Amino acid sequence: MPYLAAFAPPHWTALHVDEVVRPVDFEIEADLVAITFHTPSAPHAYAMADQFRQRRVPVALGGPHVTLMPDEAQEHADVIFVGEAESNWPRFLHEFELGRYAERYCSTEPPSLEHAPMARKDLFHRRDHTSGVLFATRGCPYRCDFCTLAVMYQSCVRKRPVEAVAEEYGSFPGKVIILWDDNIASDMDYAKMLFRALTPHCKWWSSQTSIQAAQDDEFLELASRSGCKQLFVGLESISQGSMDEVHKGFNRVSDYERAIERIQSHGIAVQAGIVFGFDHDQPAIFRETLDFLEAAGVQNATFNILTPFPGTRLYRRLEVEGRILTHDWSKYNGRADVVFRPRLMSPAELLAGYQYANHRFYSWRSIGKRLSRSPVGLPWTLPLNLAYAFASFR
Repeated sequence: MPYLAAFAPPHWTALHVDEVVRPVDFEIEADLVAITFHTPSAPHAYAMADQFRQRRVPVALGGPHVTLMPDEAQEHADVIFVGEAESNWPRFLHEFELGRYAERYCSTEPPSLEHAPMARKDLFHRRDHTSGVLFATRGCPYRCDFCTLAVMYQSCVRKRPVEAVAEEYGSFPGKVIILWDDNIASDMDYAKMLFRALTPHCKWWSSQTSIQAAQDDEFLELASRSGCKQLFVGLESISQGSMDEVHKGFNRVSDYERAIERIQSHGIAVQAGIVFGFDHDQPAIFRETLDFLEAAGVQNATFNILTPFPGTRLYRRLEVEGRILTHDWSKYNGRADVVFRPRLMSPAELLAGYQYANHRFYSWRSIGKRLSRSPVGLPWTLPLNLAYAFASFR
């Protein structure tokens, strides 16, 4: 939202409410309320929108879930945005001021990011371990069945000018930055130019990447030199059958151990993205996955329950097979609920296995075992493990 606020005309007053920081004031005097959200937040976002509209405050809805389910979202909004905002958000703001605007704005072509503005730093309200968040690229070239990116971004990767990204990166006063890219390695040549431009700023950063990043030593060397402390790598599963099943066969499970070792050899921590619940997953998958992650000395991991988000090929397949258990979007959170019927285990077994993975991986024994082998300094890896451990055992 601080990024979208940067498109507002200078004579507008933009306020940003982050519900992690403070609650929404439903009595606030506003000419327009804009809400962005993903699928598990949809019921909550709709309830907020309805409450504002009862006061005759116009509401605009956008974000991932609106793009996936536009007709549903339209019932709770005066205007919705389908797809990316750069093409239509500035136009809408102008038309809104004139008192004539459409009910729906659709981004039919992936917009250029050539002139993307800097996000409004005065509207960042969280005080966590990061000092700033920005993006250099958007999109991912792959079309994995369970991923919403291919639906939202049409598998098209766009890039901001390197100089603009480096300028924004350097403008954050703090030390730790997140590059909120979908796949920082989607264009290797661009990434290497970017890392060279970030190096003089002497900050630490983390981002997301496909496992292909581990195949390029120059990429890893430049990333490390520029301050990269961690890469989130979508391993997803240690079952090759599962990767082939969801059209992510370019993840070669037999290469995982070596890939992790190569990334770590450059002083970069690996945060493994793991998903449980694929059709090849049997109850033993949880123990086998944890054995592998601990043996490989993976510094961090994010575990998720496979979730068939609407609009994805996975959702369509499971719906045809009659395996979708609920359309209550609040349960599509990937953490607390199972919303489909797994093939080789029960929903209860899947949920219990996910909980076991979190508790074991972020136990003191596992943290000590993994970090004792880590080539990455404890000032980065230990606080993250402690934060995940606290969240896991709450």
